[in-house]
Amino acid sequence: MSSGLDRRRAGFQRYKQDVKERGKPFYPYAMFHDTVMSLVVVCVIVGLAVIWKYGFFGDHVLGVVNGPKADPGTRTFVPRPDWYFYFLFYLLRIFKWPESVILATIGIPTILLILLLALPFVDVRTERRLSRRPVVVVAAVLVVLSMGVLTYKGATAKEALASEVVQAVPTWAARQGFQDNQEAIAGAKIFASSGCTACHTYLGTGSSNQGAPDLSNEATRGKSKQQLHDYIKDPSAFGNNIMPKFGFNDTQLNQLASFLLASKGPK
Repeated sequence: MSSGLDRRRAGFQRYKQDVKERGKPFYPYAMFHDTVMSLVVVCVIVGLAVIWKYGFFGDHVLGVVNGPKADPGTRTFVPRPDWYFYFLFYLLRIFKWPESVILATIGIPTILLILLLALPFVDVRTERRLSRRPVVVVAAVLVVLSMGVLTYKGATAKEALASEVVQAVPTWAARQGFQDNQEAIAGAKIFASSGCTACHTYLGTGSSNQGAPDLSNEATRGKSKQQLHDYIKDPSAFGNNIMPKFGFNDTQLNQLASFLLASKGPK
């Protein structure tokens, strides 16, 4: 028994000598360093929260505490993601057709994630010098550049404000020739102020998203006023599960239908 104890003591002495020559043990040194750094990070977060809350160094340095109250009845609000999702936000603008949306939201990010997870198992070479790994370096640079460009494009992408679109209504009426049709003008204003141009285009205004058609010549498609009324009221009843129900009343629906019936293409 004493010989076993002596071996353990000798082993411990060798361990202490090795630590003395090569480094320090994890406890308490490494644990102390981790604790101190964790405390620093927490203090920085608390400090930034205090600056944000009480507006030190000027108002809104780190953003407003509370924005305007949410309006549940708005039809013009354009949601935007946090900055770290801007690349995906802009990717959706590129793949804007219904058939390709799944490619932008699930396909490309999932493929890239699978490749990233598989890389350590596929690339098992011991060579780590960048000069001798051109394929990996080029691939990494392209991924970083593409995400950077998409993030920048997503951050600077502008949505047309409803007030700006409404100002185009007199121009629409003059170009389409319904400037004397008050019901059509009222429908055009509803169309412009309700966010319809987020998906539809009209005489060059708006953006074509989700495969929504240009409505500049909707009157040439052979639909009656009642058909347009019913379609706008409940698009899902006609197989369109992308366009939402806006909750327009019958008067507004008739005005919108009159506006579309007066849209025969610019003169």
